[in-house]
Amino acid sequence: MQRKRYSPGRVPGTLLGLGAGLGVALGALTGCSAAGTAEDVTVDAKAGSAAVPVAPPGRYRTLFEPCGAVPQAALRELLPGTVALSDVERAKALRGTAAVTYDTDRRVGCTWSADTADGGSHRLVLDVERVVSYDPTVSDATRAQEVYTRKQLAAGIAVPVPPTPTPTAPATGPTTAPASGTTASGTAGTGTAGTSGAATTTPPATTTPPGTRTSTTETGTTPTGVPSSSADTGAPSAGTPSAPATTGLEPRLLGGLGDIAFVGDTLGSAGGAGRQRVVSVVFRTSNVVVTVEYRQRTTGTAPAPDSKELQDRAQNLARLLANRLEE
Repeated sequence: MQRKRYSPGRVPGTLLGLGAGLGVALGALTGCSAAGTAEDVTVDAKAGSAAVPVAPPGRYRTLFEPCGAVPQAALRELLPGTVALSDVERAKALRGTAAVTYDTDRRVGCTWSADTADGGSHRLVLDVERVVSYDPTVSDATRAQEVYTRKQLAAGIAVPVPPTPTPTAPATGPTTAPASGTTASGTAGTGTAGTSGAATTTPPATTTPPGTRTSTTETGTTPTGVPSSSADTGAPSAGTPSAPATTGLEPRLLGGLGDIAFVGDTLGSAGGAGRQRVVSVVFRTSNVVVTVEYRQRTTGTAPAPDSKELQDRAQNLARLLANRLEE
């Protein structure tokens, strides 16, 4: 039997078919692998993305009942006019009037007042607000600090601003002095430079009128003994009807009360010759802001209400309420 002659460079049809089928299979496999890789990369990228941090909630979830938060003994001291009232009238005055709010877990308040025998009066207002932040990236305490800061600015107490760092000037190399015997212009000669040869300049003399002494301040040069601002005399600046700064009773920050606190003090007229002083103590504890407003009104020729007395009473009540929040 004669064998079939084999010609180099020719591929049998069977092998061609097998190669084509193998190529299709490899192509399909490669396509599936590529698609699967792209999908896996997408899934991994999503899984690896960092979650947005959520700010912690405030410490307080509810508020206390305001009218019952102040002891009766403290109210009698704050409202001395209740001593002259009948038992029924005194009980009503000490009971107080609750503020109308729509959510007692968010804000509560109470007001007490009593007239005195000389026509004056005392009035106490308590306001307690629990602040809630609806931004998941901002904490409740941060929002409460914003509420507190607005109250502080309204009382005329500035918020300290961190100092801006001053850029450091680049260092410079040493300055070469002119050679000995050479003037500043570079011409040889004796000049006025002395032994070093460097020219010197003598500043012009300043003429001061006889009998006048001067002192330099940040605002310029003024005759000694003449104040350059109202602060030098200890008098309050315009637009601040508060206690003078020299008494230590001016609006200021307070220590040892909540996370941060301040006291405000304003004296104004109350009709006719009457005077009215309003003292406010505001403090923040976590996400709760408490405001104690205590005012006294006098009439006729009676002296103005005493600033220290009102401030002491208001601060004592504020500390009592701060302890109440800790219960």
